[in-house]
Amino acid sequence: MLPGSVSNGTSTVRARQESVVFTRLFSFNGKNGKTPVANLTYSGGMLFGTTYGGGAGDGGTAFKSTIGGTQHVLHSFAGGTDGVLPEAPLLALGNILYGTTINGGGSGDEGTIFRVTTDGVERVLYRFTGRRDGANPYAGLTELDGTIYGTTAGGGEHSEGTVFKVSTSGNESVIYSFGATYRDGQTPIARLLPRSGALYGTTYYGGSGCSSFGCGTVFKVTTSGTETVVYRFKGGTDGAAPSAALINLAGTLYGTTRRGGQYNNGTVFKVSAAGKEFVLYRFKGGTDGAGPLGMTAVNGALYGTTSAGGSSHDGTIFEVTTSGRETVLHTFKGDGNGTMPQAGLRDVNGTLYGTTAAGGASNDGTIFSLKP
Repeated sequence: MLPGSVSNGTSTVRARQESVVFTRLFSFNGKNGKTPVANLTYSGGMLFGTTYGGGAGDGGTAFKSTIGGTQHVLHSFAGGTDGVLPEAPLLALGNILYGTTINGGGSGDEGTIFRVTTDGVERVLYRFTGRRDGANPYAGLTELDGTIYGTTAGGGEHSEGTVFKVSTSGNESVIYSFGATYRDGQTPIARLLPRSGALYGTTYYGGSGCSSFGCGTVFKVTTSGTETVVYRFKGGTDGAAPSAALINLAGTLYGTTRRGGQYNNGTVFKVSAAGKEFVLYRFKGGTDGAGPLGMTAVNGALYGTTSAGGSSHDGTIFEVTTSGRETVLHTFKGDGNGTMPQAGLRDVNGTLYGTTAAGGASNDGTIFSLKP
């Protein structure tokens, strides 16, 4: 056991599920998008998001929805120079939304950065070449001191991913390239978190352990491009393969790993800026869930989703206290309410909003709300 770590936290599927109000707000049907896998964004009283597929060009969509579930497609991606397969959440700056597509954009098919207005006018800001500028941006964008930052899973000087900045007019530059050493971290696929004038994130691979791939890292990078590895996952009880964005709660960073932990079903962890990691909960893969995704903090507790596990093996919505007690609030059952969430939750005045990648009336995914 790692220094400072704890044994697996307690879990309960309490009668509290009966007091939780879960509502399916909207079902995707392909034409209006399908397979939403990104966190929702809340701005100006509306929810905004992306779907990985569907839309007029079957290359994914950017959409908006009222909190009551009235949805409207802002843009349908068609591939080619337009971009295809948006997998990341949108960044709202005023009435303009900024996002990324994994592929498309040009001859190299290495992805794009785009902007779309809340009225649906879309423009590609930057097309990645797959060389030193980066390739395949899986993660969403974030803003710090008026500049937009993001990551690419590939490309860069060592072909292991980048941290970049981009202006609202489309001027992109790499501030850090991963892969100079094995222990540095590789393949960042999660959104960056601004904190104290720097950016914190995770890499899915690299660091140490887990054979030749590495188990992933937590890292810090300054806006001038100085990178520091905060923590290297070892792949045992401490977790492996972090794929979701970190959150900042009372000065401590919290996150999840998709794998690792005592049962190899993922963990919820916290880590200090000095690099001391502490596992709050290790998923067992049964009714408590498996494969945790991103989290949000509400009133000092952590709320998130798992992509698998639960009594029907279709995923869960959970709560974890900062002392490590896990409670399953909702179990997805593969029915019209949705199944297999692939995104975290968005808090709007104490109500949590999210998506499922499948299920719903047409089995193309849903938007839901949950009142704890």
